[in-house]
Amino acid sequence: MAYLPGDTEKRFVAILNKKIETGRALNVLGHLSAGLSNRLEEDEAIFVDYLDLDGGLHPSLSHYPFIVLKSDNSNKIRKARVQAIEHGIKFTDFTHTMIEGGSVIQQQVTSRTKEEEFEYLGICLFGNEETLKRITKKFSLYK
Repeated sequence: MAYLPGDTEKRFVAILNKKIETGRALNVLGHLSAGLSNRLEEDEAIFVDYLDLDGGLHPSLSHYPFIVLKSDNSNKIRKARVQAIEHGIKFTDFTHTMIEGGSVIQQQVTSRTKEEEFEYLGICLFGNEETLKRITKKFSLYK
């Protein structure tokens, strides 16, 4: 078994806008998670494969915790995004422009939208646990 660093050194934190319905929230969470995983360096997030007693593989779960929080509104997500940038935290975000048709249309609509006009549906962050706790301390668990 390979050496693993402490599982509380880093974490993933997703913040979802509580104003969106559950199905859309799950879709946003999936896109955020996949997008952020693609932005991380090869061993940065540390993914672990698990083998069961029968030799069956249960592949690639994150070694680090993944916490899902909720936000009362878009502006609070925007503030968390600004803090993530200030602290060098890796992130992906999801705005209202990302639900307009396919990717090409989404890119076009996004490119015609000013930052202050975005309605944030979610953000996913990855980084140092203490920094993320400071950024997300005003959010509550998504239930």
